[in-house]
Amino acid sequence: MAKLAIDGGVPLRSKPYPSWPQWGVQEEEALKQTLYSGQWWAPGGTQVKAFEAEFAAYHGARYGVAVASGSAALEVCLRAARIDWGDEVITTPYTFIATASACLLVGAIPRFVDILPDTWNIDPGKVEAAITSRTKAIIPVHIGGEPADMDAIIEIARRHNLVVIEDACQAHGAAWRGRRVGALGDMGCFSFQASKNVTAGEGGIILTDDEGWAEKCWSVSNVGHKRRGEWYKDIALASNYRLSEWAGAILRVQLGRLDEQMARRSSNAAYLSEALAQVEGLDPLPGDPRVTRNAYHLYKIWYNPEAFGGHSAKEFAAAMQAEGIPLSVGYTEPLYRQRMVAERRAFIREKLDLRGEFSEECPVAEQVCMRGLWLRQSALLGTREDMDDVVRAALKIQQAWRG
Repeated sequence: MAKLAIDGGVPLRSKPYPSWPQWGVQEEEALKQTLYSGQWWAPGGTQVKAFEAEFAAYHGARYGVAVASGSAALEVCLRAARIDWGDEVITTPYTFIATASACLLVGAIPRFVDILPDTWNIDPGKVEAAITSRTKAIIPVHIGGEPADMDAIIEIARRHNLVVIEDACQAHGAAWRGRRVGALGDMGCFSFQASKNVTAGEGGIILTDDEGWAEKCWSVSNVGHKRRGEWYKDIALASNYRLSEWAGAILRVQLGRLDEQMARRSSNAAYLSEALAQVEGLDPLPGDPRVTRNAYHLYKIWYNPEAFGGHSAKEFAAAMQAEGIPLSVGYTEPLYRQRMVAERRAFIREKLDLRGEFSEECPVAEQVCMRGLWLRQSALLGTREDMDDVVRAALKIQQAWRG
């Protein structure tokens, strides 16, 4: 029996998986063009405007408003929708903290409902029970690049007159029943942070099919200005969330790489899902058949510790990393358990003298936080041999731990 690398043995592989970001001479030329243009900020330049149009068109949306980050995009949408102190926003507890902190930063209270075991996306069947007279919006998150059930979410929102803001920060190019995400709801947010499938290190964008929402988001992200009017005549209290021309130039090139990279991710994900059938206790998520294009920002796996001698998901991920496989645990606690979220929600409720408590039971999210594993998108840009090594390393660890 081979000694595990984490115990001092020889790692299964020493060759690294594909690095991220991927770039070439096209990005270099785009930056030079911006440099020599002399226009380095979006209002006076061309790169951000062009990227807004190109990214929106790629997703089948009418309007795009570029901003400084995906986190900023969420906050801008909430402010555009006039979500304010004491309003409630329904979302998922299994996501990056920015989904909740955007609500908290505008004084709103995130209300968390459980997720589905087959996708780890918000469970629409649990949404209506969380709606109150204070509810103003729903933020479904397309976790890992797999779209949430937008049919059910939009139907619920329309019946209750709620705004739908898609958190598509991990879902560039993903599609629900043939339509790309971002403008399925009222507004949709994307991130271009360093790990994302389209990246400029930082950045974000808001998509929408509604001109009114587009103008409101533009104003909120441009210090309250009106797009067509006197520049120094502000119409609303707002801040500066603009994207730079440098990022816009990079993102235009990065967007051109997306289709080819998505094809590789999808092919490798399908291959890996079949190959992992050899490993008891590692179960790729079956997904929703109505998802017609998964962005695979994350390849998601259920881990069963009983199949690995009782070792935790965290221990298994560490052992895989020692063998040279970039597997990691996902979010390790639901957002409602995070101290910042709990304390800020309590603060808002106290300031507004809101009485009563609300319970949030999310047993599926709790299980995913204990047993969920991720393989990040850059690993899926590798070869079939790279995928085979995931299986080989898992079997090596399983054999050692079972004795």
